[in-house]
Amino acid sequence: MASSTESPSRPSDSLANQVRNAVIWRSGSQILAQLVQWASTFLVIRLLDPHDYGLFAMTGVVLVFLNMLNGYGLASGLIQQRVVTPLAIRQLFGMLLLLNAGLATLQCLILAPAAAAYYRQPVVADMLRVQALLYLTTPFIALPYALLSRAMDFRMQARANIVASVAAAGAALAGALAGLGVWTLVLAPIVLFTVRAIGMTIAARSLVWPSFDFRGAGTLARYGGVMAVGQLFWFAQSQADVFIAGRNFTPYSLGLYTEALFLTQIFVSKIVPPLNEVAFSAYARIQHDRAAVAVAFTRSVRIIMLAALPFYFGLAVVAEPLVVTVMGDKWRETAPVVHLLALAMPFMTLQVLLQPACDACGRPGIGVRNGAFGALMLAIGFLVGVRYGPTGLAVAWICAYPVYLGFSLWRSLPVIGASLRAVALAIAPALVAATAMALGVLLVDSLLPAMAPFARVLSLVASGLALYAGWLGLFARGVLREVRDTIRKTPQERAESDATSAVNVAIGT
Repeated sequence: MASSTESPSRPSDSLANQVRNAVIWRSGSQILAQLVQWASTFLVIRLLDPHDYGLFAMTGVVLVFLNMLNGYGLASGLIQQRVVTPLAIRQLFGMLLLLNAGLATLQCLILAPAAAAYYRQPVVADMLRVQALLYLTTPFIALPYALLSRAMDFRMQARANIVASVAAAGAALAGALAGLGVWTLVLAPIVLFTVRAIGMTIAARSLVWPSFDFRGAGTLARYGGVMAVGQLFWFAQSQADVFIAGRNFTPYSLGLYTEALFLTQIFVSKIVPPLNEVAFSAYARIQHDRAAVAVAFTRSVRIIMLAALPFYFGLAVVAEPLVVTVMGDKWRETAPVVHLLALAMPFMTLQVLLQPACDACGRPGIGVRNGAFGALMLAIGFLVGVRYGPTGLAVAWICAYPVYLGFSLWRSLPVIGASLRAVALAIAPALVAATAMALGVLLVDSLLPAMAPFARVLSLVASGLALYAGWLGLFARGVLREVRDTIRKTPQERAESDATSAVNVAIGT
């Protein structure tokens, strides 16, 4: 544990190598873990009904709300501090234990029956009481996460996450095959969190005696409190649609909408967060140099959007055959919603890249104000859109999110030190190429003869990849060289580069 109490630094290993390795392990493990989970998820989707997913989404509103208060903001505060003592680690563990015990009690006694009454679905209360077990695992995940992230050690986290994902995928598939119905969706996360807690605790060797004497922990508590408030606003904007729709839709219609949202948010909710975790740790290392943070941020935007935009635009144009192929014919009604939601996700992706840079620069309050504005705009949009069913909610995303992003850029870019022009130029190559790709795929689709959905998807995806790569190769070779050089840079070159420029390169990987 002694090595965890100081700001991590290894003279023999440059910061560039640490960040690069962190990105490879964190994002690589996330992709592997998600591939396992997605394979299981799409198999389970074929076995369960939209009604089951609608009920699960109703419990998700409560879970996401309380998870905003579960202490991960405190853990982020530990990462952000330059020096951490053993006492601070024990105090953090004590805070996490008290917080999560309180949240479990609150959910069981008060929120579970309240949610069941609001949605008019009695089974929701039973599900929430069982799901309260999730909070008991949180302290044993958040503390080791903070310690390993401070050390930029994402390899051990990766191993724990992969094992947990395999266990959860097995539990989900077994539950669905056994006919557990909606309880399959309750069981799998409990298995996931439990196995992850055990693995992370072993990896970080973080099983310490908690301290409930919180004197001297004011800075940590304040930082965590501000981040928690910001997360509450994130909850308001991310769950307002389900909260509003759950009262107005049947569980079946809500299930159609939430699974469309799941499909379109795969990139922003599964691929981007692990990159943001590494970026936060790296930004915190160079927070004193705003110019370095600005360059690192714009580079990360350029490379992440290079992957995000073709995913979203491609999803929009192949929504119907993709939904039928991956989810089954009973989910066909989801396709129009997927088509619309995919067009809103680029705005969300850029939005979520802003907060790690602001937080690492010691300005978590920026994210709080952004979140408050976003919660207001999206809630207004959803209140109007819910009258028109799932497609109305999707249109609300398209109308409200650009306004929210514009406000956030206006507030955040001065803190980061980047200009709007620099961000626009970073996005432009991917935006032009993805637009050309989408138009080309639509043309190819109109020329294809009648064929099975699977064959049609393969043809359209292959066409899209060829068009996107070809456009970049003809008109954006500089961006491709940047990505290639970032990945291929030799250890000797990394050792010779200064720490700041190394972070600029590695964050964008």
